[in-house]
Amino acid sequence: MDIVPRNNCGQCSPRGDSYHYRIFDGIEKLCSKRDELNRQIQQEEEEKGRLQHDIHVLNEKLRRVNESLARRHSVRADFDHTIGETEGAFMKILESCQTLLSVIKKEAGNLGKATEPGRKDH
Repeated sequence: MDIVPRNNCGQCSPRGDSYHYRIFDGIEKLCSKRDELNRQIQQEEEEKGRLQHDIHVLNEKLRRVNESLARRHSVRADFDHTIGETEGAFMKILESCQTLLSVIKKEAGNLGKATEPGRKDH
């Protein structure tokens, strides 16, 4: 039996004996399946690279969003504090206004009595 080198799979192919031919044919089929598997592996490796890149990009976006959220939460807390203080001050002003109105009404009543005709307090 003569053996001639094959290009595909780097193996040899037989000449002659059918038993050996079937063995070499089986090897050729295995090489073909291996080549297909290599192609699939290459495709998946490329997809893995794209996914890793996408993950990196998304992680960077997530980092920026988290930083922005932290700043916005801080500013909102400042707003809440300012609003709380302003509302408290406004309530004190309202209380002072009510007190002032009560004093004015009382004094207006007293002055009204003092200016009634026929009334002599002096």
